[in-house]
Amino acid sequence: MPRSVYSAALDFGATSGRVILGRWSNDRLTLTEVHRFPNAFRSLAGHDYWELGTLWHEALTGLRKAVDALPRGATLASIGVDFWGVDHALVNDAGRLVFPVHAYRDPRSQPFLRRLAHTRAALDRIYAATGIPNVFYNTSLHLEETVASCPAITDLATRCLFLPDYFNFLLSGRMENELTIASTSQLLDVHSTDWSRAALDYFRLPPQWFSPPVLAGTKLGRVRKDVAGGLKALAQTQVIAVPGHDTACAYDAMPASPEGTDLFLSSGTWSLVGFESDTPVLGRAALDARISNERIGDGRYRPLTNVIGLWLLEGTLKDFSTRPTNDREWAALITAAEKLPAPAALLDVTDPSFANPGSMKQAIDAHLKKRKLTAPKNLAGYTRLICASLGRGHADAMRAFERMTGKKFQRILMVGGGSKNRVLCQETADACGIPVISFALEGTAVGNLASQLIALRVVKNLATFRRLLAADLKQTVYRPAAG
Repeated sequence: MPRSVYSAALDFGATSGRVILGRWSNDRLTLTEVHRFPNAFRSLAGHDYWELGTLWHEALTGLRKAVDALPRGATLASIGVDFWGVDHALVNDAGRLVFPVHAYRDPRSQPFLRRLAHTRAALDRIYAATGIPNVFYNTSLHLEETVASCPAITDLATRCLFLPDYFNFLLSGRMENELTIASTSQLLDVHSTDWSRAALDYFRLPPQWFSPPVLAGTKLGRVRKDVAGGLKALAQTQVIAVPGHDTACAYDAMPASPEGTDLFLSSGTWSLVGFESDTPVLGRAALDARISNERIGDGRYRPLTNVIGLWLLEGTLKDFSTRPTNDREWAALITAAEKLPAPAALLDVTDPSFANPGSMKQAIDAHLKKRKLTAPKNLAGYTRLICASLGRGHADAMRAFERMTGKKFQRILMVGGGSKNRVLCQETADACGIPVISFALEGTAVGNLASQLIALRVVKNLATFRRLLAADLKQTVYRPAAG
């Protein structure tokens, strides 16, 4: 009987992070959450920043807890890191930060967003080169602002590392750009696995900041001695470049049909709707629909579109003293929302006023007032309205994909925090007209661990992992309401 293999997933989300210890034994994966911590950007003098020192501290705390959770005599075989997309660190040759790490919601990108939006020839050219639409959070726009506002940065910085790349460096001492996280930047060549010179030139970025991206599964080396801190369990631990983008990890975790008829929905702060493809989805219709041709860890494509997601609900909760603080209160809120009648009208989830308002509730109320609609009376009403609006947003994304590709999706596979929200799942099934299968699955962490196990040659490939995982995966099916 093969021995158990232990790996750790460092899984950083925009609102929370966790360290999960995975145990692979007898073709089964067992997860233990050893550490969870909150995360948020902080505003300072009109700009938004991530507290990277705090996140690194939490990562080390989680690794020590993972070691403490190992059976006596066991060692940690590997570590993998995934983050949200686009955000990055500019460092010098020694890996020292030379510029503060801004959050993707920082408004600094707006002038550059408008410049590209108002130059149709350039917009078409950049989309044809990168397969990524013009969106405020793109790395390209944020780096363009950095160089424009601080020209000396081109002398100070020698590398641009996306956040999982940077944490991989802190763990292993090796600087590499990983493919999936690179593909979120609007700087990668959509027809290769290297950078787009056309995009780098347009955004006025030094090509030497970037190295050719490595594929997920690349071994970066052992954990640095200063990180291991004398812990024997970490002495031989490999740092593995898993899919650095958390959405790519979440997609890898889904037991998709080999026929390719499943639509994937990773539901969290963002709703990320897409599918796996051997080819990108390009052209004017794709650009107008804001299709992002991000990449899978093996180099293939993951065309997707971003619907604003549960950011709407997360923000609205802040304005209610009655907001839920535990599982029982969350269950009560969802039950109360389920009992309400369907909203008379839905939010336009593409409204830019929802991107980063001071008060989400006020933004929603203003949006409704402009359309001469009545605001909900209580938190349950806002929850039902938001979930129904997101369901329509998911359906709009699905139908756009079907129009552009000729595909017909049969199921929606849903993971992430939103997969636990019955109202959101049912509203999505009703709006899309096909079943939603919600998995009791820590999607990003499972996909992170899958990449590690494949790199360690414990599991043959992703298809094998998905097949083994599906055998005992708990799922709930939401069928569209009749009529």
